Amino acid sequence: MNPTVWTNHELLPAAHALFEAELAKAGCKLIRSPRSSRSVLASAGADSSLAEADIAYGQPDAEEVMRHARLKWVALSTAGYTRYDREDFRAAMTRRGAMMTNASSVFANPCAEHVLAQMLAMARNLPAQLRNQGGARDWLYQENRFTATALTGQTVLLLGFGAIGRRLAELLAPFRGRVIAYRRKPAGDEGVEVVTDAGLASALAVADQVVNVLPDSASTRGLMNAARLAEMKPGARFYNVGRGTTVDQPALIDALKSGRLAAACLDVTDPEPLPPEHPLWTAPNCFITCHIAGGTVDQDEKLVRFFMENLRRFRAGEPMLDRII
Repeated sequence: MNPTVWTNHELLPAAHALFEAELAKAGCKLIRSPRSSRSVLASAGADSSLAEADIAYGQPDAEEVMRHARLKWVALSTAGYTRYDREDFRAAMTRRGAMMTNASSVFANPCAEHVLAQMLAMARNLPAQLRNQGGARDWLYQENRFTATALTGQTVLLLGFGAIGRRLAELLAPFRGRVIAYRRKPAGDEGVEVVTDAGLASALAVADQVVNVLPDSASTRGLMNAARLAEMKPGARFYNVGRGTTVDQPALIDALKSGRLAAACLDVTDPEPLPPEHPLWTAPNCFITCHIAGGTVDQDEKLVRFFMENLRRFRAGEPMLDRII
């Protein structure tokens, strides 16, 4: 079978050239949609040419995917899949034996390293030192030497335990701390301590670091609300590389202003892009990166290589990587 591959994912030029070359080598026809997208947060819109494809790569319109029976595999170019996380979509795909994958494996390690870098930077007072170098250049010896901490031996609570959470747990292992994973439905293979809803409050109360890697869904929106933030250990730090919608942002700002939380590092917000006048930008000890945690200089090449490996598996009838449906 030489499948027809449709894509609306906006790859960088060199990676797109690689994509075209690899598909040609594999004997596949490529349909490039005029409506491109790089984000799962917003739909690129419908495209009638999707009806001609066996495989959709990128961010296809969910309604169209359900209508086109020819489609056998939807390969999302992102880790997130909120717009497709619907019962009717899953049912439509399952009925015709179609599958869907995401690209969590491409983004898991950079996201985990991003959070680890933030944890170490916060512990060692690097933000204050770097701001000082770009500002007054005072010799902040007393202020920052004797308020620094170490990550070693601390308790880290991971809200969510998918590909990012698992990789971060691996990176944290040398620090000999306690890692707790929050999951609504434990799988039993986590390899770390796990809590469900019943144990979340207790875990929040002891965690020095709380890392949110939760996706956006009906069950996760606003999970970290004012009550949950109040359950956190005083002086704890909060990190978010999941979705901004999972956090009550005004409540987070209040927790930072009161000093109950020592800091927050946010790679995701609601909305995105975050408007310049949004109060998160000026909240005390709130450090914002612009949804870059999953990125690397060779990200798009890795996406192409990942897709091609899954294409090989698809054609050979082998288990798919990062399969969701």
